Amino acid sequence: MSDKSPLKVVLCWHMHQPHYFDRENGEYRLPWTYLHATKDYVDMAAILEEIPGARAVVNFAPTLLEQIDDYAEQVRAYLDTESPIRDPLLASLVSPAFPSSAEERVELIRSCLRANEKRLIQRFEPFQELAQLARHMLAEPHLTTYLEEQFFADLVTWYHLAWMGETVRRGDDRVRKLMDHGREFSLHQRRQLLEVIAELLSGVLDRYRRLAESKKVELSVTPYAHPIIPLLLEIDAARETQPDAPMPEMSAYPGGEERVRWHIEEGLRVFERHFGFRPVGCWPSEGGISDATVRALDAAGFSWVATGESVLRNSLGNGGMEVDCIHRPFRLEGTEGHCFFRDDGLSDLIGFTYADWRADDAVGDLIHHLENIGKACAHEPNRIVPIILDGENAWEHYANNGYSFLATLYRRLAEHPDLELTTFAEVIEGGIESKPLPHLVAGSWVYGTFSTWIGDPDKNRGWDLLGHAKRAFDTAVAKGKLKGQRLVKAEHQLAICEGSDWFWWFGDYNPSDSVRDFERLYRLQLCELYRLIGAEPPEELVHIISHGGGTPATGGVMRRGKEAH
Repeated sequence: MSDKSPLKVVLCWHMHQPHYFDRENGEYRLPWTYLHATKDYVDMAAILEEIPGARAVVNFAPTLLEQIDDYAEQVRAYLDTESPIRDPLLASLVSPAFPSSAEERVELIRSCLRANEKRLIQRFEPFQELAQLARHMLAEPHLTTYLEEQFFADLVTWYHLAWMGETVRRGDDRVRKLMDHGREFSLHQRRQLLEVIAELLSGVLDRYRRLAESKKVELSVTPYAHPIIPLLLEIDAARETQPDAPMPEMSAYPGGEERVRWHIEEGLRVFERHFGFRPVGCWPSEGGISDATVRALDAAGFSWVATGESVLRNSLGNGGMEVDCIHRPFRLEGTEGHCFFRDDGLSDLIGFTYADWRADDAVGDLIHHLENIGKACAHEPNRIVPIILDGENAWEHYANNGYSFLATLYRRLAEHPDLELTTFAEVIEGGIESKPLPHLVAGSWVYGTFSTWIGDPDKNRGWDLLGHAKRAFDTAVAKGKLKGQRLVKAEHQLAICEGSDWFWWFGDYNPSDSVRDFERLYRLQLCELYRLIGAEPPEELVHIISHGGGTPATGGVMRRGKEAH
């Protein structure tokens, strides 16, 4: 029998950045947290505020929340009391003097060229001209000493203007005037731009809180430092989908179950401190899921978790189950919560295909696919299509930071008579029923496996270094060396080292510049952990883990849910 109710559609945007702060030198090594905040987090909130009927789930990693807070505080402190800004690139925006050595100048130039060539550099003629000269200087680095300071002032100003959200460019007179000014920016003008950045950083999380209070957005959370929970619980869980993959030397992560509880509890605590309530949903880091993971999240009180479509297909095949419509929630037997599964095809279209399409055409194509799903699943009363993807990295590849696409998408979904834009919490409150599954095959949203994080020699080396550090941590605790605030700091530093991003970037298929940045920061984070527990870092941390050298789509910051054929 056909169900006449609209097909439920959930747009879920995941926001996360690893911990870029290096306590050894007291600075942020990479600027992506504040740059994505002023561009993507601000725009995503503004478009939801602007479009009547727009709805979404927005998932935050707790370490991202903490870093946004820290940036907001340090920038405000600089403006109020001239306290130093602890991010070299952001500090350069208001520096009265730029570096004089060729090496330092080259590093600043490289930093200011880290942007999408078509969408963020060529779009603005003054920035394009500066970038052209900058690249010439990189080819002849000794010539940088002849550059006037005004070149660096304009370059760093345009870099930050390009990384402004489209809604900021359209709505803030100060930004429009700076862009119209074009070149030869004064120190006063650069400080004015920093004031805009300070306001954006200080207000962005409150905007999401208000959106949640108005029911336009459901906010959900990831365990504290974005760890791959199934691998902390059972490192051989990776073998369920890749039985022949090489594994790290350690057979189990020491104390993994306790660490998983810590990440879940600390993540909830940080989320509640920022937003004032406990979330009912969890996007486990990288959609990493297993029976043990779901049970741990269920025990923590979550009503829903989500992962990738390939995990569902693997699980159905493993259990010999056949279903007419996969677009519905399932439930692991013995647990209470609902499991939602990402539509990989539609999510990947937004992440990788639609960026070069006209907004109307892209949205029309997506809606056509949804209409077809609605017809194919017309007999299923619990049908729902989750579209889940990175909420920050895709838009750099779209015209106008994805503004036209997102505004059109929300508007047309909200107005469509046969589609209902909703949230996971709302469909649960509405009584959606989940089909029981006897077993979930362990995997992630990427290909339904853990191959992005383990099973490669470089990735495995990273895991073994982490295991060695964890055993050293456990020894320090057992000997009573860590107490009070020192223990708290060491636990948090351990959590940062347990994050998924380090392992994501290891591997020859990733670009060498990004691999260099992340593998070096990973080794520094491990060294900091050894320092906090009062142990000497091992010699092995001096040696580079991975070099990279590949040229993946979108620079490697995003992956497809399904392998491209």
